Amino acid sequence: MATRRAPALVISAGLAQVALAVGLAQVALAAGLAQVALAAPAAPAARASSCGPSPALGLANADSPALVGALDPELRLRWIDAELARGAGRARLWTWSWGIALGVGTIANLAPLPFVKPAERIDWYTGAVTTGVGIVPLLIAPLDVVADSRALRSRIAARDGAQNDVCALLDDAETRLVRDAQNQADGRRWWLHAGNVVLNAGVGLFLIVGFRHWTAGIFNAVSGAAIGEVIILTQPTGATESLRRYRAGALDGSAPSTSVSFARTF
Repeated sequence: MATRRAPALVISAGLAQVALAVGLAQVALAAGLAQVALAAPAAPAARASSCGPSPALGLANADSPALVGALDPELRLRWIDAELARGAGRARLWTWSWGIALGVGTIANLAPLPFVKPAERIDWYTGAVTTGVGIVPLLIAPLDVVADSRALRSRIAARDGAQNDVCALLDDAETRLVRDAQNQADGRRWWLHAGNVVLNAGVGLFLIVGFRHWTAGIFNAVSGAAIGEVIILTQPTGATESLRRYRAGALDGSAPSTSVSFARTF
């Protein structure tokens, strides 16, 4: 009986060893997988697949929010960033061009003073003051797109590649685009045209009524009003066109119309 049981005992011991070996192999495999998982780099933050349009866009049409919201958030953000940067460049060009031109005009009015009659100097002083005053709004109230473009570019650069805040950035970018478009539209409202005419008419009346200088009064009034109108009508309006295209979902890279035009905005 002992002789018959020996093989069974040997087989049982062998099976136990095999089971132990398999168990140890499974434990080792699990430990190895855990080490690999710990050593692997963390997966990047999930990229936002969609971001709803900002309420600032005022998309009342039922189709417009779906159309804009269906576009890739990163594409929309990059497009607004590029449009604001382009608009800021044109705004700076407009500001500096007219600032220099008016500065030259101020000097041109002051330069002849030593060579004119004392009674006529008031005409030249008045012209210098008028052109000098024209520089002030350009310096103290530049178009909003200049600062907004710089601020948005800084926020995008500060992301360090993170994608989880794209919707917050996009909402901010859309708000800036709307604000810049409104700012540029306000720069051509009827009251600015009216204020320009009234201001220069007052300059003319100052010389005519106060000093009986009819020629100088009429010249200052007409030339000042004409220059003021040209300044107003050449103010960049690229943000308004960019906003129109964005609301329509037209981010296909087609060339926008020029932002320096002579179109009236009332």
